[in-house]
Amino acid sequence: MSALAVEPGPARGSDWDATVRLWEETDAPEGCKVEIIEGIVTLAPPPSEPHNDAAELVTEILWPARPEGYGIYQTLGLLVADAGGLYIPDLCVVPRAALRERRRVQAAEAELVVEITFQGNANHDRIKKAHGYAKAGVPLYLLLDPWQSGRPTATLYGEPAGGTYRVLDSVEYGEELRLPAPFDITLDTNVLPLRD
Repeated sequence: MSALAVEPGPARGSDWDATVRLWEETDAPEGCKVEIIEGIVTLAPPPSEPHNDAAELVTEILWPARPEGYGIYQTLGLLVADAGGLYIPDLCVVPRAALRERRRVQAAEAELVVEITFQGNANHDRIKKAHGYAKAGVPLYLLLDPWQSGRPTATLYGEPAGGTYRVLDSVEYGEELRLPAPFDITLDTNVLPLRD
């Protein structure tokens, strides 16, 4: 992994520095996702074909609606220092300029973050990352959850306050989900692949 400056917030100190150093030095198999979640370095296997397909389909839908000057990224690390994290969301919509400043991109700079659960990490995405993104002030968090008990679900969270989000909308796969400004688009979840 390349080393870029990591500027933690309140978590600043030798424990955070040691965790970041461990994260930077982790030699994971190709395609694995190495993140820091609640101060712990975690490793997730490479995404499956349906997972990658879902990410690409959402990118295709978001692309024409993204704000001017923003990109859609699949492997960008976002610093969530107040929650002891450095997350790599499945998709994030971030100003291109933030990537050119030779520092870690703060989660708060993202306009939208998308996580797609897989069976082994669903609770990270549903609980821990939702809390971290809300604490960082990410305006919109889209959770695509093909592993939700009952039926696969798409949930849009917004209005972050005090480390929690308000559910703006939640639909079962097969229904439409409206993303508000600055996107103002409808996501047809019928196109999303089901579980692996």
